[in-house]
Amino acid sequence: MIESVNNERIKRFSKLQNKKYRDLEGFFIVEGEHLVEEAKKKNLLVEVFSLDGSDGTIVSEAVMRKLSGLKSVPKVLGIAKKPENTQIKGNILMLDGIQDPGNLGTIIRSAVAFNIDTIVASLDTVDVYNTKTLRSSEGMIFNINYVTADLENIIKNLKDYNVYVTNVLNGESLDDIETKGNYALIVGNEGSGVRKNIQELATNTLYIPMNDKCESLNVAIATSIILYELNK
Repeated sequence: MIESVNNERIKRFSKLQNKKYRDLEGFFIVEGEHLVEEAKKKNLLVEVFSLDGSDGTIVSEAVMRKLSGLKSVPKVLGIAKKPENTQIKGNILMLDGIQDPGNLGTIIRSAVAFNIDTIVASLDTVDVYNTKTLRSSEGMIFNINYVTADLENIIKNLKDYNVYVTNVLNGESLDDIETKGNYALIVGNEGSGVRKNIQELATNTLYIPMNDKCESLNVAIATSIILYELNK
């Protein structure tokens, strides 16, 4: 049993709450039984800590609190290694500067639900291994190919793809879109949308028809609606 928060392993792993150390170590924290189990299914789990000894190393509540980023201390917590995803394939969802971890987690769940094969996130999108993102994704990050890269370079190298971006002024109604073959959808930052240089690389524009009283939708909700329609 580990009781001291000054234990060297605990001090090392607690630093994984910080993106800098997640990038340096190649590990991230998964909290709660569900996320630990999802990481285990993918053979990414490297260590487990628990309060009751049901799995892994038993730790005190103080130690678990130091490791955890949650207000309520979880009963079980794991250390997982980052998957090495580099291949971009199938239907693609591109994220240009998404900043809210809750939005990112919801988008990941919808991407899995509606048969996206690869998510490509811009270099300034919020870290997918953020605790809030992982929990919002309900573990679906373990069920999709997730790549962080320069979007402009990726789009320029896509061959035989319809590349869609939203445009409420000049876009084609989502009701009229018919997808043939592989496609890529670009969605943008919560406040400023998709950057102009990225928009200009798209082959098609679209918009979601809705009541005039509503000017816009939350990016996670809009993305979910579009992916549902494109998947039909």
